[in-house]
Amino acid sequence: MNLVIDYGNTLKKIALFDRHTLVYFKPFRELSRQILKDHLPAKEQIRAAILASTGNCPPELISWLNHTYRFIELTEQVPVPITNTYETPITLGKDRLAAVVAAQERIPRQDILAISAGTCITYDMINANKEYLGGSISPGIHMRFKALHNFTAHLPLIEMDSPPPLIGENTRESILAGVLNGVLAEMKGIIKQYQLEYPDIKIILSGGDADFFEKRLKINIFAIPNIVLEGLNLILSYNLGEKHSTHTATGGSD
Repeated sequence: MNLVIDYGNTLKKIALFDRHTLVYFKPFRELSRQILKDHLPAKEQIRAAILASTGNCPPELISWLNHTYRFIELTEQVPVPITNTYETPITLGKDRLAAVVAAQERIPRQDILAISAGTCITYDMINANKEYLGGSISPGIHMRFKALHNFTAHLPLIEMDSPPPLIGENTRESILAGVLNGVLAEMKGIIKQYQLEYPDIKIILSGGDADFFEKRLKINIFAIPNIVLEGLNLILSYNLGEKHSTHTATGGSD
């Protein structure tokens, strides 16, 4: 059994994998060594653990994992089963790396655009030769709502509503119309550009706001909710002996 921890900006997610099968998943707003010990099932069956962090993970949690399991903290030095061509691998977000590792495992020998719609919206490209080329980052839906509120004097902070109007008849509706229609148009436009460049490209969608986009994009999309956790588990398994190459992973908070 493998323990996988994705220590993100908003949520901290823990998962257990029996080989490649997800058997347990739980998100937390905060995660410490004690919280993990209290909530982790089947402790005696866990053989190894991997942690990917945005950089704010408590040192005592990392220390406990390191002393308790065969443990990997994902950095740019950790081998992964793809070729990374990113110019600044040390700054590449670990979630982005894990997503493309899982993408090429799910859909082998294909050009793939992996989109994660969460705190940020990330677009990451891996080609049919298992080469990670890079991608782009833009603000997520809730970050856009917060920016309108924080950087203006009078605009309220609102929550996502669905479906958004095309024409807002009051301030709240105008914010919904601008943010939701704008971010949807952005994603459609970026996907279209990739499709023009790579006609056979496959699109994978994940993240907390994936449902909003999946219902509205009207194109063939593979929705994989836990793609980052899957990718981390693959990287861990790869480092436990299932190696075929010596490419290096990437860490950081890009």
